[in-house]
Amino acid sequence: MSKLEELANSEGMEVEEMLEQSLIDSVVPGICMNCDYITDVEPDQDKGFCEICNTQTVQSCLVLANII
Repeated sequence: MSKLEELANSEGMEVEEMLEQSLIDSVVPGICMNCDYITDVEPDQDKGFCEICNTQTVQSCLVLANII
């Protein structure tokens, strides 16, 4: 399962639906690229801090989908 699919599943949506909704929101789902920790982040977040593994590896769904 891809990181985008994991994020969409955590939101109870399909990937396309999550991305469409995220285009109009000021806070979007983000995921740690190391440990899969999911949190809300700014839409352009590409180096967010992960509270679980203490790294700056959280990316927003829009960054993962190469929309931003």
